[in-house]
Amino acid sequence: MATSAAARFLAALAGAAVLLVLLGGAAGAVVGHDDDAAAARRTMEEFAGFPASDYRGDGGGGSGGSSPFYVDSDGLQRQIDELASFSDSPVPSVTRVLYSDKDVQARRYIKGIMNQLGLSIREDAVGNIFGRWEGSEAGLGAVATGSHVDAIPFSGKYDGVVGVLGALEAIRMLKRSGFQPKRSLEVIMFTSEEPTRFGISCLGSRLMAGSEELARSLKETVDNQNVSFFDAADSAGYKMHPEELHNVFLKKDDYFAFVELHIEQGPILEKEGIKIGVVTAIAAPASIKVEFEGNGGHAGAVLMPARSPPHIYMGKETFYRNDAGLAAAELALAVEKHVLESGSIDTVGTVGILQLHPGAINSIPSKSHVEIDVRDIDEKRRNNVIEKVHQSAIEISKNRGVLLSEFKIINQDPPALSDKSVISAMEFAAKQLNLEYKLMISRAYHDSLFMARISPMGMIFIPCYKGYSHKPEEYASPEDMANGVKVLALAMARLSLQ
Repeated sequence: MATSAAARFLAALAGAAVLLVLLGGAAGAVVGHDDDAAAARRTMEEFAGFPASDYRGDGGGGSGGSSPFYVDSDGLQRQIDELASFSDSPVPSVTRVLYSDKDVQARRYIKGIMNQLGLSIREDAVGNIFGRWEGSEAGLGAVATGSHVDAIPFSGKYDGVVGVLGALEAIRMLKRSGFQPKRSLEVIMFTSEEPTRFGISCLGSRLMAGSEELARSLKETVDNQNVSFFDAADSAGYKMHPEELHNVFLKKDDYFAFVELHIEQGPILEKEGIKIGVVTAIAAPASIKVEFEGNGGHAGAVLMPARSPPHIYMGKETFYRNDAGLAAAELALAVEKHVLESGSIDTVGTVGILQLHPGAINSIPSKSHVEIDVRDIDEKRRNNVIEKVHQSAIEISKNRGVLLSEFKIINQDPPALSDKSVISAMEFAAKQLNLEYKLMISRAYHDSLFMARISPMGMIFIPCYKGYSHKPEEYASPEDMANGVKVLALAMARLSLQ
């Protein structure tokens, strides 16, 4: 029994190794001698079911060649450009918001490519799209990949998209090479990774990971036009009853592994000249809403001491100014202070929203609204910063004579660690391709953060121009995208055979 299992394992590894032989320039890294190459070719004939020597390439460099294992870079870029045309903002920016007409067009486009590849397609209640290539042992947990195609207003065309269209190109490469997966391979297009419309990030993958809290809150969720989540979904063709949200939940054994390809959205890889980032952990944010209430007043008529100490006037304790705006400003500086005091470069904090009421230049703010993002790969350290921010908010309210009317933690997701088996598969692929790689963390968070709750997870990063993302200048070169697609294809192939 053990001998038989070992034989199957060795045969599977040989099948994966033959893909490396077909990589042309990288083949030398795998088989250094002609005899080894010939043996691998013979394995290919047995593994793929046809003579490897029968293949004839189209001789087109990056778009083809003597090996079937190549990235059609021209085709991939064309698809990225075509998908970018489904946008509610002018070129070069992209705006594609959940359940909008452009989002519906993009979904149709992705399903069209899946159909061309012969994948079996399904959609769940909220519009997560799945394209599956059935393996020889389809009952086993599948190996999945994918990302998102929704885009925040006036952003770029590579964020998320590389992880969907690149994944489909990886499937195309494996099919072209004659690879036969043991475990099924699946490409997922996740619904609403961006929080643009309903303020909920990773909506589709959160539900897939079984978030009961989200399923309940969506029953009352509306956008800034007071359109409910369910009405918006209905307009995009996803008519559902609230209880159907539970059908989106997945079981922990549905996937054997999940690997996401993504642009780095940071400058490290480009700056260091490294081609591949192997992500070992994803920092998770905590989102906080804070509101202060003061008295306001005329900007010229209300006196202004250096600070706002209590002042006894006619036997009563009063303040010269109860400025809710200055309370918010002081809290913003406190966020920076507490983050820097953490002692770790991995702790970051951002005050992304600061709104004042009534918002007139000649009126002292009577109300302020602050939204804070604190994230780290160390959950305890991040939560310690949050508690310090809370204490600062309390002290500021007392010192400035304003009311801390709200301090609410909207979400406090735990960070995620990549699985050792997935990291191993990604490292294996990068080494065989002779691509220098770097172990790194993701400070941005992704659908992988939630897939980690139901599956072993890993991420592949590729460089992007100056680290730009969420802006029209976002760019990844064809060469870098091709490297990422190759690493993804080999990693998936290796995991599929386990």
